[in-house]
Amino acid sequence: MKPTLVVLAAGMGSRYGGLKQVDPVGPSGEAILDYSVFDAVRAGFGKVVFIIRHDFEAEFKEKVGRKYEGLIPVEYAFQDINDLPEPYKVPEGRTKPWGTAHATRAARTVVGEPFAVINADDFYGRDAFAKLAAYLMAAKPMEFAMVGYKLELTLSENGSVARGICDVDAEGNLKGVTEMTKLVRAGETAENREDPEHPVKVPLDARVSMNLWGFTPELFAELEARFPKWLAENGAKEKSEWYIPFVVDELIHEGKASCKVLPTDSSWFGVTYREDKPFVMAEIAKLVDAGEYPRSLLSA
Repeated sequence: MKPTLVVLAAGMGSRYGGLKQVDPVGPSGEAILDYSVFDAVRAGFGKVVFIIRHDFEAEFKEKVGRKYEGLIPVEYAFQDINDLPEPYKVPEGRTKPWGTAHATRAARTVVGEPFAVINADDFYGRDAFAKLAAYLMAAKPMEFAMVGYKLELTLSENGSVARGICDVDAEGNLKGVTEMTKLVRAGETAENREDPEHPVKVPLDARVSMNLWGFTPELFAELEARFPKWLAENGAKEKSEWYIPFVVDELIHEGKASCKVLPTDSSWFGVTYREDKPFVMAEIAKLVDAGEYPRSLLSA
C-alpha cells in the first residue's frame, strides 16, 4: 500500500509574516512545499493531504493545491480550534491552535493507510522521503519512524531555533526527545540558551527531529484516546500546545509503539526568519545545478 503524505500547513508563520507556504524560493517560482511533494511522488507516496484552516482555504487551493493536479491525488482536512472532544470548549480569549498533534488528528477521516507528517515550510531532501517511504511500505501496526537530521545542518545564522534532540539506542530506536527552544551555534558545538546564564552544550552531530514522522493509521485512535486527558491538564493554559513528540514519547514509554530513527545526511532548511530566504534560495539553486531537481520542477 502506498503511504500518504500529510502536510501541516495551517500555520501562518508569525515570525516570518504572510503565508510562507506559497512564497517562491525555486528558480521557476517554486515554493519549498513543491519540492516536498515532488520528492514524495518520486519516493512512492500515493496521496497528499493538506491540513489547512478554513479562513484561507480558497487561497491555498488556488495557489498550492491546483499545481499538483495530474501529479498526485490531493485531499484536504482542516485544523479548527473548535475541533475538540465533548465536553471541552475553547477557553475564552484563546485564539492559538492546539499544536501539531491536534493538526495531525484532523486527518483522521481522510487517512486510513501508513502516512508521513511534514511541515509545509521545511525542505527535507530527497533521501529523507525515500527512506521514510520504504519504511512505511513495510511497517507493521504501531511501528513508527522519524527522520533524524544532524543538528549542525539545521541551525540558522539569523537567530535561535527550537529543535527536538533525540535519544537513540544502539538499535536505532528512539528512546525520547528533549525539546530545546533557544539553540544557536557556538564555535565547535551548539548551545541551548533558554537560561542565558547556564547554557547547555549540545554536540553538532546530535540527531534532531524536524517534524518528519512516519506513522501507521492506528495512531489516530491513540490521539483520540489521549486528547481529553491532555485538555484536562493543559486546555485552560493560554498558549498550551499538544505536540507530536509528546504523544510519541508517551507511546514509547508505555510500550505501545516503537519509533525507528532513520538517519539522513540531507540538509534541512526552512524559512524561520525572513532573513533565511536568500540562503534557502541559494541552497536550492545548488541542488538544481547539481541535477538533484529540474529547473522547472512541476513541469518536469
